Amino acid sequence: MSESPQPLTLPDAEEFEAWVRERAAAGMAQASELVAALKADPTASTVTALESYDRAVQHLGEVAAMGSLFSNVHPDAGVRAAAEEAESQVMRVLTELGLDRELFEVVAGLDGAGLDDAAARLLAHVRRDFTRSGVDRDDATRARITAVRERLTELDQEFSRQLREDVRSIRVAPERLEGLPEDWRAAHPPEDDGLVTVTTDYPDAVPTRMYAHDAQVRHDMAVAFLSKGWPQNDAVLKEMFALRHELAGLVGHSDWASYDAEVKMIGSGPAIPAFIDRIADAAEEPMRRDLAVLLERYRADHPDAEEVPAADAQYYSEAVRRERYEVDSQEVRRYFDFTRVRAGLLEVTARLFGLRYEPVPDAVTWHPEVTVHDVHDADAPAGTPPFGRIYLDLHPRAGKYSHAAQFTLTDGVAGRRLPEGVLVCNFSRELMEHDHVVTLFHEFGHLLHHVLGGRGRWARFAGVATEWDFVEAPSQMLEEWAWNHEVLATFAHDAAGTPIPPELVERMRAGEEFGKGVYARTQMFYAAMSYWFHTERPEDLEAAMRRLQERYAPFGWIEGTRMFASFGHLGGYSSGYYTYMWSLVIAKDLFSAFDEDDLFDTEVARRYREAVLEPGGRRDAADLVADFLGRPSTFESYEAWLAR
Repeated sequence: MSESPQPLTLPDAEEFEAWVRERAAAGMAQASELVAALKADPTASTVTALESYDRAVQHLGEVAAMGSLFSNVHPDAGVRAAAEEAESQVMRVLTELGLDRELFEVVAGLDGAGLDDAAARLLAHVRRDFTRSGVDRDDATRARITAVRERLTELDQEFSRQLREDVRSIRVAPERLEGLPEDWRAAHPPEDDGLVTVTTDYPDAVPTRMYAHDAQVRHDMAVAFLSKGWPQNDAVLKEMFALRHELAGLVGHSDWASYDAEVKMIGSGPAIPAFIDRIADAAEEPMRRDLAVLLERYRADHPDAEEVPAADAQYYSEAVRRERYEVDSQEVRRYFDFTRVRAGLLEVTARLFGLRYEPVPDAVTWHPEVTVHDVHDADAPAGTPPFGRIYLDLHPRAGKYSHAAQFTLTDGVAGRRLPEGVLVCNFSRELMEHDHVVTLFHEFGHLLHHVLGGRGRWARFAGVATEWDFVEAPSQMLEEWAWNHEVLATFAHDAAGTPIPPELVERMRAGEEFGKGVYARTQMFYAAMSYWFHTERPEDLEAAMRRLQERYAPFGWIEGTRMFASFGHLGGYSSGYYTYMWSLVIAKDLFSAFDEDDLFDTEVARRYREAVLEPGGRRDAADLVADFLGRPSTFESYEAWLAR
């Protein structure tokens, strides 16, 4: 392997499948050679053995990453299907490795004396992984574990595929779209029958629910958006929950959440609902305060109302921000032209973290809209090779992943492989909502973590390979830069080139503060679904969702909707959606080390880069945070933010 970017695009599904077979076979061969070599030479050093194992797993991981990426972004349905099979094939191989007793005995017998901290950590993690995989179980149990894991991979792919492909729409007379931005309406002309098609993709769904004056249009869009994946994913999710529970039992755990939490910061399954309730209790009064303001505004139009319907919540939240805080999102979006925002994001993060992004215009990609940049240290001499590469795939299209996420392409290892990551989002090609600008900063935080943490010795600890409930903290903290006037003024300009006014940003921030209690309780509703669906495995998911919505959520159920069927985090995050709020608590504490009046303070940013981002998973997340803050993380910054 060489430390250089890897070629991406293959012309068709047949060649892609051939490539996958070759890479998967090579990965298995490496693992087999490892076992054979160690048996033949019992004096082989532990470090040599660990390097061989790390390389074998990384090789397989790259094929799985490619499969995950292409199945979500490639415009060719044949390639997407081949990519899913690639991922499945690698998951089967990795399951075999994890249950290989001969390999486990070799690893268990390695001498850990004299290893440096990172190598000792790797050895401990590999041994732990083998135990968690069930390698010490009897033959029949291991065979069942293999079957369950293979089926779970299939289910996860089916769940994701339904979410990608189930794009719904409503058809509306153009006059019923009054209130939506003029540029949006210009981009959605009536069709031959005089109606406008409005899809459930974010660039349509979000502004429709936020701006359309017609309440029925808002309601119809809410129903369409919150019904995606139904009924197809109902059975998929039930089987997924049942098999995860069975798998946890097969390896000695009481339930999936306990198994999953064992290797996270939170430590145990029962700690998850305790954390959910702690946040819910802290957010109770802020939520009631938010809802009182919202209801007051809603009653101006509906005097006898007792509550704000969920389908109207975004529209009236926007009305409150516009009228009470003098923040009109349609005025705000004039300052966020997509092209300038993308360029500004790169300029801001380059300045902050001491980086230089060099466009790679001749890079081969899977779609013409994808842009590619090599990442350098700002002070690196001209001609110095990059230390990472990023791909930005930021607009919606048919068959593409419909949310926002960072995908790994390759994990970085010093001297062996460059870290390469991909940002996959679905933003407008023209003017952006500020909320989407915040999302872009958030997701770019993951990308930075991936490339900056990709210069260590071990692939296992590369990039965001920290505890999963810490992963969101760096990206959530970077959102703060999207709310600062000094930062925004560098790229947020209207068509005439006038920067966004500081007083507008101040009002935007005040408007954003409104609703954080509602936000926190909504997140706890999602977290509760994530946890209790896995521990209780209800037969009627809709009824269970509605019970949890009544307990935690600020708004009631919209009749006919089943949002759990499109709750994509039930796939990758499984029972751990609480991690978003857990990470936010840490993010608020991390941000307390920065001076809000000087967010371009490169000294603090450099210390943060070196203490938190660059180590990747080489140390426990709690230790990384303590190193940066000079103390253990606390709940105080979050609590103060929520209460103010």
